[in-house]
Amino acid sequence: MQKQLIFIAGTMGVGKTATAQALKKMLPASVLLDGDWCWDMNPFVVNEQTKAMVQDNIVHLLDNFLSCPQFDYVIFCWVMHQREIVQALLDALKADDYAFHFFALTCSPQTLVHRLEADVLAGKRSGDVIDRSLPRLALYPELGASLLDTTALSPQQAAKVIAGRVAPV
Repeated sequence: MQKQLIFIAGTMGVGKTATAQALKKMLPASVLLDGDWCWDMNPFVVNEQTKAMVQDNIVHLLDNFLSCPQFDYVIFCWVMHQREIVQALLDALKADDYAFHFFALTCSPQTLVHRLEADVLAGKRSGDVIDRSLPRLALYPELGASLLDTTALSPQQAAKVIAGRVAPV
């Protein structure tokens, strides 16, 4: 079987991580990389040096997963709100024998605000996340990805849709 590289993009709070975790459980021989793990630093600093480092780390891990015979499905989730981010990652990969699947999760603005407010109340996110996330919601239809509206879907339901599109029948 040819390797399947699955990118799941979406703004903060749309359900990328939960969907990707559910997808990993559904697909046999799968591995997940959440791009946020590569940003988990204190203090959180976004500059040219840290962006380059994070992208290099992501590419390194994706290449290792793609070259490992243990995995048929390599799942990667991250905000990726610009096509240039996606393309830079793909261009930097050494691996070239894989099928690429690109999904962008969306939801209604009301649903996004509701989810983010719940995360803020639970202490999972900072209070400024809504102002940072909401404007990005409109960017995802422009990426050329397969759009998946999660407004009325659980992460398991969204993962099932993705699995149906990437797994051979």
